[in-house]
Amino acid sequence: MGKYILALDQGTSSSRAMLLNADGDILAVEQLEFKQYYPQPGWVEQDPMEIWESQLKVTQKLLQQNHIDAREIHALGITNQRETTLVWDKLTGKPVYNAIVWQDKRTTGFCNELVQEGWGPYAAKNTGLVIDSYFSGTKIHWILNHVAGAKEKAAKGELLFGTVDTWLVWNLTGGKLHVTDYTNASRTLLFNITSLEWDEELLARLQVPHSLLPQVVESSAVIGATTAALFGAEIPIAGIAGDQQSALFGQAGFEPGLAKNTYGTGCFILMNTGSKQVISDHGLLTTLTCGTKADQPRYALEGSVFIAGAAIKWLRDALKLVKNAGETQQIAEALTDTQGVYVVPAFTGLGAPYWNMNARGGIFGLTLGITDKHIVKATLESLAYQSNDVLKAMEKDAGVPIQSLNVDGGASANNYLMQFQSNLTNARVIRPKNIETTALGAAFLAGLASGFWKDRADIARIRKIDREFEPKMEAETRDKLCAGWQKAVKRTLDWEEGLMDTN
Repeated sequence: MGKYILALDQGTSSSRAMLLNADGDILAVEQLEFKQYYPQPGWVEQDPMEIWESQLKVTQKLLQQNHIDAREIHALGITNQRETTLVWDKLTGKPVYNAIVWQDKRTTGFCNELVQEGWGPYAAKNTGLVIDSYFSGTKIHWILNHVAGAKEKAAKGELLFGTVDTWLVWNLTGGKLHVTDYTNASRTLLFNITSLEWDEELLARLQVPHSLLPQVVESSAVIGATTAALFGAEIPIAGIAGDQQSALFGQAGFEPGLAKNTYGTGCFILMNTGSKQVISDHGLLTTLTCGTKADQPRYALEGSVFIAGAAIKWLRDALKLVKNAGETQQIAEALTDTQGVYVVPAFTGLGAPYWNMNARGGIFGLTLGITDKHIVKATLESLAYQSNDVLKAMEKDAGVPIQSLNVDGGASANNYLMQFQSNLTNARVIRPKNIETTALGAAFLAGLASGFWKDRADIARIRKIDREFEPKMEAETRDKLCAGWQKAVKRTLDWEEGLMDTN
């Protein structure tokens, strides 16, 4: 039995590799950012080869720097940015187009057509999703209809589609495996989450050939192994999960009613609903959670905030108002309030519970007394406001108030933000010592499937709490702040009507 579990965490802006021991401790991390491409307003792309090469490089470096023989790795787990869409040649392995990232808005027009045709209720019932450019299905349609020869090659069975997990496994196994797991499949707008099969009617409408699609496998199962040439020996691949479901698993969110918020590039809130498939009346999604074969199907309610940590990156890289993310806490704590300023970072539209693809960002309440510091504080607070909107929708769907919220992801280290989240939501916020729960979830899935950990009780003991934040805000203040936020959000809706040609 190997000494370690290797977790590959392929995110929206960087690829990471982590080495974990049996106590769930992260012993070493390697990370590498890769380039984002913005060829037109609302378009977001990545180079598939840069995704793969960055993930390979950090993994090889992790093993080399720590003098780890690949035979010491018991198993490997993968977690990934979801919905990002890749299509490549089955024989050559070369992508036919850049990866279209989950944030991309180019298919907005086509989505509107599908809604007008009446596909919304069918999609909600069978996929658990709303019709939105966020998901993979319309991105595949775009590639097949805009890349010369792609539709013809796809019809002949010469092309393959995958989300990022599929692309990584394909390359890790030298093209032997074309698979995805249930969690990633459930984010494509093409997968029936009741029958657990690709949905024939949606495939037909979106003109996606069956031959393009990967085999769907369990999230926690030994499915194959890496080629020996990559790391010096084969490493079993035993876990795959989309990043947000992986984070829920990493937070030990095994039971119905448990909720978590991951503060990453976006904010992603999931509540486990067990075997109950709850269809939201308040703008949330129904999605598959990850687990072992005995679990399936198990569901969660999800609310997706498109821009969270990306807004802090915007402050740093575009506006140059901070040098690093940590400065935002110092600035926010030094100010009594924002003097009525609200920043709504709807840079790529608004996700749950609004689902408005044509919304755009705005700064509201500016006066001559406002400084850059107020804008920084308001931007930081926008993460909590957006998350609170989702949590309130979740409470309405679930019919019970949320008493506590488990948090993880980079921005959860910001004490001001966590306290403000607790104040707005009027709930306890619980932060674990290990906030890298996305990678931890992938490690747990791989470890359970391969026998590294015995069962869930074995891994539940690993989870340790760092800090709990209790609400400290008066109801009157909370209501006033939230009313101002809602007023600002309404100003951003449908800013970009008739956004872009996407057929």
